[in-house]
Amino acid sequence: MGVPEPVRNDPFPENRREDDAGAAFVLESKGEWWHAGFHLTTAIVGPTVLTLPYVFRGLGWALGFICLTVMGLVTFYSYYLMSLVLDHCEKSGRRHIRFRELAADVLGSGWMFYFVIFIQTAVNTGISIGAILLAGECLQIMYSELSPHGPLKLYHFIAMVTVIMICLSQFPSFHSLRHINLASLFLNLGYTFLVVGACIRAGTSKNAPPRDYSLETSHLSRLFSAFTSISIIAAIFGNGILPEIQATLAPPATGKMLKGLMLCYSVILVTFYSASVSGYWVFGNKSNSNILKSLMPDEGPSLAPTWVLGLAIVFILLQLFAIGLVYSQVAYEIMEKNSADANKAVFSLRNLIPRIILRTLYMTLCGFFAAMLPFFGDINGVVGAVGFIPLDFILPMLLYNITFKPKKSSITFWVNTSIMVIFSCAGLLGSFSSIRKLVLDANKFKLFSSDVVD
Repeated sequence: MGVPEPVRNDPFPENRREDDAGAAFVLESKGEWWHAGFHLTTAIVGPTVLTLPYVFRGLGWALGFICLTVMGLVTFYSYYLMSLVLDHCEKSGRRHIRFRELAADVLGSGWMFYFVIFIQTAVNTGISIGAILLAGECLQIMYSELSPHGPLKLYHFIAMVTVIMICLSQFPSFHSLRHINLASLFLNLGYTFLVVGACIRAGTSKNAPPRDYSLETSHLSRLFSAFTSISIIAAIFGNGILPEIQATLAPPATGKMLKGLMLCYSVILVTFYSASVSGYWVFGNKSNSNILKSLMPDEGPSLAPTWVLGLAIVFILLQLFAIGLVYSQVAYEIMEKNSADANKAVFSLRNLIPRIILRTLYMTLCGFFAAMLPFFGDINGVVGAVGFIPLDFILPMLLYNITFKPKKSSITFWVNTSIMVIFSCAGLLGSFSSIRKLVLDANKFKLFSSDVVD
């Protein structure tokens, strides 16, 4: 009769969560570091890259480069600190797979749980609505080229996109999106290179637009434009779901997230700088908030071959589906946690029927708001400025300082504190600038309009 083996403590008790269907199904931990890189790239690197020439329009060459580079370094640092806090908790036997639980545990405050879930849900739902709206606009652009006087309106295309999103939303887990997000990475590289090539061609052609890189003459307008540009950059680099992405990694997750971040920021380095430089070089202070519209002016011939712009729009449309799926995962996790049975199979009728109903309802609501509010981009600007700043620039620094307790005389403590203070102020000013734009555009707002307010 052999000696019984000693009972070993589970080093990852949080990973079991037997009765937590949200953890077991939506945030299942099976991924490798490159899968996390795919998820991060889809969450950060999207069609908003085509807004960067417009950002430079409000800042100029020198300040544009400085702000883009500083924001990239700060966000990489911020996400790295967040991953270190998550690694530390995992080594202590408290693996957190949700942003709200991490914040409540480290800060020891019950209200922080609800603060994070409110901000995170508002931002994620806003991005899902925005993705559906932009995808509908892509379909409308293609339709208008094929049938300029056709009867279909923007809300018809939004309805089509919503039906597709309902079907795609039935992927059960974040991890199951890994191949979609790999495709999303290549789609982003594809349309960025197409647009960069189109800009270079436009800039060297005989129809090249006149270039003027001067900023606005009014000091007040220049100041508002600068802060609006900075808040746009902050929103472009934001994601707000890093803990949920790290949750998809197979334990132990320690050190894996840094590799995923390196992959993501390699794509950022290639796409962000090439799009911003080529677009601003060609159009200067006439850059549109979507550089594709600058390449397709309302008056005069297109500045790029139709097939190039058409292919770029198709790539953007396809990537928007992936972005909508990624930012819906927090909502799905909340739904499954409260509606599914973790003791049943993921595709059992007990879990499948509630999943289909709830996810269909969620996507239908997102599609409805996208159709009803074609000026949602302005609203989302406010939500992004208010939401991304605390999730991506304040809480990671605060969580690190409380978890690792760096000395108050150390460089780390003062760098983290400075980032929190500076970006809190930038967030307030960015919110004010976004609200100002919302007010200025208010006379253009019309429910269920077929025109998106730029």
